[in-house]
Amino acid sequence: MKKTKYLLLLICLGVGLTACKKNLGIENFDVEGQFKKDTTAIRAFAIANNIPIIKDSMYNIFYQIIAPGAGEKLNSLSTISVIYTGRLLDGTVFDSTTTPATFPLSNAITGWQAGIPLIRKGGKIRLLLPSFYGYGNQVYPKIPANSVLDFTVELSDVK
Repeated sequence: MKKTKYLLLLICLGVGLTACKKNLGIENFDVEGQFKKDTTAIRAFAIANNIPIIKDSMYNIFYQIIAPGAGEKLNSLSTISVIYTGRLLDGTVFDSTTTPATFPLSNAITGWQAGIPLIRKGGKIRLLLPSFYGYGNQVYPKIPANSVLDFTVELSDVK
């Protein structure tokens, strides 16, 4: 009887783990291919909307510094206060603030961790982020999987 219970438990555990792995969808995801699609979409969007973007050579994010700001350079330990709008490339706003949101820079998405330090307090930047630097192939409310993200961020304070 004990052997049957253990065997049944092992079978259930194996099936459960297999199902979890398949649901992740990660094993067949082509990160490089998606990055190329995102980069092509960003460049086309920038040309169509006459946005003078720069491609960061270290992180491969795209940005436009609207106002550089002033003060000390940010680092990963900085706590930032920002007013921002996040959009998809079709113009859909998925998130925005009208009063400053405050949080450690290290808690932000990777694209913000790379892009926000390009400005200083009082600065404003537009970030066009390949999906890898946003939410990747995960689905979030109002954000489909593999979405390029378009943020306008004003850095109102740094601590």
